Amino acid sequence: MARLLVGVSGGIAAYKAVELVRLAGKAGHSVRVVQTEASLRFVGRATFEGITGAPVLVDEFEPDPARGAFPGDEPPGHDPISHLELVARCDAYVIAPASANTLAKLAAGLADNLLTSAALACRAPLVLAPAMNDAMWEHPATQDNLARLRARGTHVVGPGAGALASRGEWGIGRLAEPPEILEAVEAVLAGRARSLEGVRVLVTAGGTREPIDSVRYVGNRSSGRMGLAVAEEAARRGAEVTLIAANVALPSPAGVRCVDVETADQLEAACRAEFPACDALVMAAAVADFRPAAPVDDKIKKAGREGLTLELEPTTDVLAALAAERRPDQVLVGFAAEHGDGAVARAAEKLERKRLDAVVVNDISRADIGFDSTHNEVTIVTATGTREVPRGPKAEVARAILDCVEELRARGA
Repeated sequence: MARLLVGVSGGIAAYKAVELVRLAGKAGHSVRVVQTEASLRFVGRATFEGITGAPVLVDEFEPDPARGAFPGDEPPGHDPISHLELVARCDAYVIAPASANTLAKLAAGLADNLLTSAALACRAPLVLAPAMNDAMWEHPATQDNLARLRARGTHVVGPGAGALASRGEWGIGRLAEPPEILEAVEAVLAGRARSLEGVRVLVTAGGTREPIDSVRYVGNRSSGRMGLAVAEEAARRGAEVTLIAANVALPSPAGVRCVDVETADQLEAACRAEFPACDALVMAAAVADFRPAAPVDDKIKKAGREGLTLELEPTTDVLAALAAERRPDQVLVGFAAEHGDGAVARAAEKLERKRLDAVVVNDISRADIGFDSTHNEVTIVTATGTREVPRGPKAEVARAILDCVEELRARGA
């Protein structure tokens, strides 16, 4: 198994690093831990030492009793410089949590503590699991720092959305769960992390809005979370990702080029512009099937009206139109929001009718998955069969979808 160096920076999420270290040891990895001074305010070094059976280092100049060796290793015969020896021996360096301050230091190449000095000297893969308040996460400086780090080949396990440290606050910034972080590290070690290097992936997300008048519209409840998760996972695997986002309020993943649209016509135009250059399309957006036939430029007044009748007309089937113009080497993945029994059969029919390579089916009759939920449970339908993806965070579902894309590309779709 691997030698993992775990860096713990300051933040309330440091308590989750304890579980990450425990899981890594349970999986057979040899683990050493370095901490920042600030992290000691949340978790003491004795906790990590008890789990790993190895000394924890905080200061660059403190002696390392293990002389840079990982548990199970023979220590060197000399007393090496700790941050150099640790990273020279590790197979991967994961920093969890990575605070906003630590991300800024790493992006700038600063080395003012043991954790950042080790990162600058590390030639092994660097995996960052950020955690912070949502305002800090969404700040352009943080996103720029992440983009710079990704561009250098750093692997980022993005935070989740939910309750934050401050009472009553909710948003994106929660540290990814320890099993997810460990899985990402193991994927890096297995070479999966850059498996889409050089591949151009086009992803659509969100839901279109078709105007009734200047203030009202016909729309749907899609938040765009699933599409954003796919875009982020594709970028993590090294793909060149373009995201066409229809009315998505959530921040775009770092390292992803985003094109914002509102209506089905705008989404179609953006897709037609981007599709010829892509190698894979994942059509996660919920595109309106119908739109008002005669939208009004002004606001329709309620006064004097007993009712309002809307005449709807069909929109273009964007995915089918693109499939009709596809190259043989392109992979096309569609989504099917189905309600109740017969969903897989209807998806299989859609697969054939629209000339797709895969259809991702989710049951919108369930309140705990799908629209505006952080979790999903899907069935991926291809010409060779189906794959059940159990309920889990949308990041996990995204990984299954991208695994399918890679398999389809490997066998020429």
